[in-house]
This record gives sequence, structure tokens and C-alpha cells, in this order.
Amino acid sequence: MSAANPGQLEVARSTRDHSIRLGEAWQAMKQLMANPDDTEKVFVIIQALSGKSGEKQFQRFAASETGRQVLAEKRDLLAVLSDRDALRSLPAGSLGRAYADFMDQEQISADGLADASEGQRPAGVFEDEHRDRFGRRMRDSHDLWHVLTGYNRDLVGEASLLAFTFAQTRNPGVGFIVLMAYLRAKGEMVYGRRMIRDGYRRGRKAGWLPASDWEGFLARPLAEVRRELGLSAPPTYTQVRSEEGVAALVSQ
Repeated sequence: MSAANPGQLEVARSTRDHSIRLGEAWQAMKQLMANPDDTEKVFVIIQALSGKSGEKQFQRFAASETGRQVLAEKRDLLAVLSDRDALRSLPAGSLGRAYADFMDQEQISADGLADASEGQRPAGVFEDEHRDRFGRRMRDSHDLWHVLTGYNRDLVGEASLLAFTFAQTRNPGVGFIVLMAYLRAKGEMVYGRRMIRDGYRRGRKAGWLPASDWEGFLARPLAEVRRELGLSAPPTYTQVRSEEGVAALVSQ
């Protein structure tokens, strides 16, 4: 602890290069538009355009009560979310049980995003243990955000959740992906624009999810957690999946 800042976890000043890499982001965006299921390209875009937004989010997290606890206790959210049996043993209607059901339904694992992000993460993205822990926690909680908001993993649901995420984090990389999704929502998909706008508005109104005590929330009723975080009722919408996404679900 710092003597000058009692109760605050002392963290080193950031030394990372926060420059914006537009060319890299645009190349990854073109690949993502060609294959919306290429999750790795999402991480490339976000990393290339994040600028100082990630550091601002980290500082806010480190100053929060939950953030101080997570960093001091060196919590590993991925390990908790990977224990599917423990999550299935939680009460029906709880956040943890709903998360396990969601992962079963989508036929994905908690470490799926970890594999995608690690494959595209350049050296030096996180210059210390605390920032690395925060970055991993944000990544690993993504599907918890799906469950809480009610947005599924289809194209409209992902775009709406990213709009929600942009409202929460102000990350330019996330905002760029949302903008491209919004512009491409035409014809029979135009209703996706309404969903994206609604996702952004919900993100503005909700509590700040990055500082959530996910480990403490898992056993609690999902409806109760939503109320505590200021989340409105999940929307009802028609899912739209890419051909690759549909094939992945029906082939299992």
C-alpha cells in the first residue's frame, strides 16, 4: 500500500506506447467483414485503436473497491468460469447457472476468447501484472455480459453488445467495429441499427460493469444482479447468424 494514498493499491505508471495504428486496424476490419466469425480480428482492431482508453479504464478499475480486491488477491476469473460443474451446481436462476447454460447452448468454452486473444496479442500489450490481470478479466467476462444484457452471440447480438461495451469503456477500437456494423446493417438487417442504438443507450444507463464482483455475483439470482447493475430487461429480437456460425452450432 502507498503511505500517501491509504487504502489505494499502488500501481506503476504506464510506460506503454499508446499510438493508434490505423492501417493495421483497417486491414483487420476488411478481414472481419469477409468473415464475421473471425474473433481474432476483433482483438487486432481493438488493440490497434485503443489508444489511452485501456489505461483510463484500468486506473478507474484499480481505484474501485472490487478492483483493489481483485488485484491484491490475484483473482483468476477464467479459472472460476472454466469450472462448468461448479457453475451447474449453482441454484436455478442464478447468474452462474445461466452462464453455464449459455455456454452449453452456444457450445463454447470459457477459454475460447483467451485462445483467440493470445494468438493476436503483440508483445508488450500489458507492461505489468496488474494491467494484465485487468485485461484478462475484461476479456473473460465478455460472455457474462452476454448473459446479463440478453444479447446472444449472433451478428445483431454481438453488435449490440459491442455498442453497450463502447458506452461503458469509450474504447475507440470497439467504437470503430460498432460503426462499421451499423453502416452495414441494410435491407432486412436494418432493424439491427435500432438494436445497436438501444445497446448503446443501455450501456450509458447501466452501472460500470468492469468493476463488478463477478465471483460474488455468480451464486446470486440473475434478475437481482441485473437490478443492482441498473440493467433494463433483455430485449426480444430475431437472431441473425452467419453461415459459418450456424454450421458450427449444428455440426456439434
